[in-house]
Amino acid sequence: MRVILDTNVLLSAMIRVDSKPYQLVHAWLDGRFELVSSEAQLEELRSASRYEQIRRYFQPAEIGWLINRIRERAHLLRRLPNVDVANDPGDDYLLAMAVASQAQYLVTGDKSGLLPLKRHGTAHVVTVQQMVSTLKLR
Repeated sequence: MRVILDTNVLLSAMIRVDSKPYQLVHAWLDGRFELVSSEAQLEELRSASRYEQIRRYFQPAEIGWLINRIRERAHLLRRLPNVDVANDPGDDYLLAMAVASQAQYLVTGDKSGLLPLKRHGTAHVVTVQQMVSTLKLR
């Protein structure tokens, strides 16, 4: 099953190792699903990790480690279709990833922008908790 983890989910996993986002990242690393990502997402991850309010939670090397794992193990999309659907244009690349990869799930914490869509293309837009339940994680 192909799954997209929104950048906010990836960052949350790095901030709290006792969190449900952390469980999802480890489920991916354990081979429970195929992670879909893109250069656009890796750039957003690098950029967001430099924000003062986020940077204090981890060292730059930790984000580098995550980016390297994504490059090595994820289905990395090189080209994305044009999508203009999200309330926040900065989220359109996630929806483009869903279309390009035919992902089954897009996991996000974006309550005002992405979650109200419920579905985009083949992807169900779900919360972290919903994905944890789908994967039957503890």
